Amino acid sequence: MIGYTMVGTTDLGRALRFYDPLFDEMGLNQCWRDSQSASWGVEADESAPRFFTGYPFDGARATVGNGTMTAFLVDSAVKIDRLHDIALRNGGFDEGLPGFRPQYGDGFYGAYVRDPDGNKLAFVCYRAERT
Repeated sequence: MIGYTMVGTTDLGRALRFYDPLFDEMGLNQCWRDSQSASWGVEADESAPRFFTGYPFDGARATVGNGTMTAFLVDSAVKIDRLHDIALRNGGFDEGLPGFRPQYGDGFYGAYVRDPDGNKLAFVCYRAERT
């Protein structure tokens, strides 16, 4: 259903320093990069959704939409904990510590961050195991 998602940035170099380690942890490749944007996904599978960051096409400053969020499906709570930590170490901001959120389902585990430009991201697992 989704081909790609794109979030704006005001500093592509800073965005790359934030996103590269996150997508590396998720096992996703950088599929595209030029002076205006970059994307990550499964390089060998063009039908798989990709995530882009870049400068807005119209040349205006990137702004953040209230209520807009991209959620990445992750296979374990442990990996979500690592992703949250990686995001904070690379210029991100906490928007919700890793943990179970029973209001979304028994096994729903998630963490929420904002990238250095303020774009909101979630890392979620629908069937996390309680330890």
